[in-house]
Amino acid sequence: MKKTVFTFLLSLAWSLGFSQYLVPTKIDSLKHELFKVTEDTSRVLAMTNLANAYQSYRLDSCFYYAQQALMLARKIKFPKGEFEALFWMGNTLTMVGNYPRALVIQLKALRIAEKNNFLNGKADIYKGLGTIYRDAGDYSKAVDFHQLSRLLNDSLQNQEQSAGMRNMLARDYLLMNKTDSSQYYAQLAYEATNLWKVEWLRIGNFFVMGSLQAELGNFPLALDYLHKSVQYGHVRQQYFDTPKAYLLIAKIYQQTNQPDSAFFYAQKALHDAQKGSIYIEIREASLFLSSLYTQKNALLALQYQQTALAANDSLYNFGNLTAIQNQITFDEEERQFEIETAQTAWRNQVWRYALLAGLGVVLLVSFILLRNNRQKQKANGVLEKTLSNLKSTQAQLIQSEKMASLGELTAGIAHEIQNPLNFVNNFSEVSNDLIDEMKTEFKKGDTEEGFAIADDIKQNLEKILHHGKRADAIVKGMLQHSSSSSGKKEPTDINKLADEYLRLAFHGLRAKDKSFNATMKTDFDESIGSINIIPQDIGRVILNLITNAFYAAPLPPEGGFKDPNYKHEPTIWVSTKKVGDKIFISVKDNGPGIPQKILDKIFQPFFTTKPTGQGTGLGLSLSYDIVKAHGGTIEVKTNYSSQSGSPGGEQMVESLTEKGSEFLIKLPISP
Repeated sequence: MKKTVFTFLLSLAWSLGFSQYLVPTKIDSLKHELFKVTEDTSRVLAMTNLANAYQSYRLDSCFYYAQQALMLARKIKFPKGEFEALFWMGNTLTMVGNYPRALVIQLKALRIAEKNNFLNGKADIYKGLGTIYRDAGDYSKAVDFHQLSRLLNDSLQNQEQSAGMRNMLARDYLLMNKTDSSQYYAQLAYEATNLWKVEWLRIGNFFVMGSLQAELGNFPLALDYLHKSVQYGHVRQQYFDTPKAYLLIAKIYQQTNQPDSAFFYAQKALHDAQKGSIYIEIREASLFLSSLYTQKNALLALQYQQTALAANDSLYNFGNLTAIQNQITFDEEERQFEIETAQTAWRNQVWRYALLAGLGVVLLVSFILLRNNRQKQKANGVLEKTLSNLKSTQAQLIQSEKMASLGELTAGIAHEIQNPLNFVNNFSEVSNDLIDEMKTEFKKGDTEEGFAIADDIKQNLEKILHHGKRADAIVKGMLQHSSSSSGKKEPTDINKLADEYLRLAFHGLRAKDKSFNATMKTDFDESIGSINIIPQDIGRVILNLITNAFYAAPLPPEGGFKDPNYKHEPTIWVSTKKVGDKIFISVKDNGPGIPQKILDKIFQPFFTTKPTGQGTGLGLSLSYDIVKAHGGTIEVKTNYSSQSGSPGGEQMVESLTEKGSEFLIKLPISP
């Protein structure tokens, strides 16, 4: 096959760089966004987004929105918007073949990017300039600019764009007939695409690799790559590239004397081009089909020729012609803009002279201020040292809060671990006596009674094992709570965790105050199973909320109980529930509730309602930070009002109808 065939197809394939096809529904969404925004800078960016969306869909609309964005950006002096607008205008002019005008526009965009240090923008402009020179046939300059873009993207760690630029370089070198260099960069692009999972680039990368193999005459491998390009294009609904791949497949089959396959894939190329409204591809596919039917069916050949002419007219009308018409207006606006810029420069020069006249006064004032500033610097040094000491004290307080939490657990753990140890001791003693009895029975020859006693011993040993494991679990739980969090999530039974800390908190308070008592009610959703959390951290949160609930439940409401015969029974409720992809953990008490005047302060660090010396005020603050780090929220409801622990948090529980407070933890179910 002649090299010009593949060279021509490659030129078509990359005239858009790596822009992606956006379906009309996406454009409608962007138009709706433009209609909603009112701030000028947001409107500029919305219009440049629309220009980007229309890049692979309608070039006249792309140029229109970019031009509107440019006028508004210049009016409000918004450099970022002006750069984006010029960038998309330059890209559009490149695509319609107006390379001189495109070069002027892109160079203006480059000056803005350099002035405002838009590094990502500079990388995009280098890519665009390389595309202009490539499409104009100057492949050497194309390589130079694409290399600049690649190096800048590498330094910015823009992995996707770096991979894309390697693919562009592979295409440049292929057009220069440097197949070795082309193959080198195509392979680099392929490896980067796999490493960084750049799915949108697979379409173009496989197309270039297929074109390269076709150029080398390795048609089976070329077909394999081209079919992969089509496959990824269809998955992503990117119909700008698939017609090119199909057309190259058809030309390969034509070259290898397989006319039926050539007809088949050429028609697929036309179908995808029409589906995506890609007029240049409609034209090329139709011309190829017309040439195939010239000898077989003159009528069909004529019909395809007419289709190609219609596509060419459409391309000219909404591409070149519209662009030229828009440029007439644009040129006049550019002329007015340059006049205004010159006038502004003159006014700025006048202002500079005025500023120089006042510079002497400023220098005098500066000398006075400098002396004052030195004094302030000394004061700042003292403040910085004070701040450092404050941070150190804060860290110590946080550690004290954690140790206080551990201390509250210690008494409960001691009480809780005593029960299984008593069982172990008792069953061991009983088993020891049973062994003596079993020996006696066996000596008597009563094997039946001996085996019955052996069964009893086995049951006792099973109970000893059970309670030994129970004690082991309690000790491990204590060690987990006292250890620093590893920060690693692991599957955890949230019901078991909540139940464990409920009992330990209760026994801990009982150990400190024998008169303390409270009713505990649980309602655990067994369908939850295990979820991925950091158990030490979430355990601290649950323990803190339960301890607060035990503290609040026995307290009377403000003013005492109205009914003198009412007997208050302190009660707390702990429950879990799975709702959709969220897990809810509720801790509720029937204490006096939280007054409205302090409701919005409870999550603030160092705020506490406990008497001096009984609380640090860090418990709820730390709990809030832990839950937030897990991607969740804490909400609180009382008989007074409701307050979310997360701005904008959803109200997930019904209002309380009795005295008391309810804290609700909402956690996502992590994979």
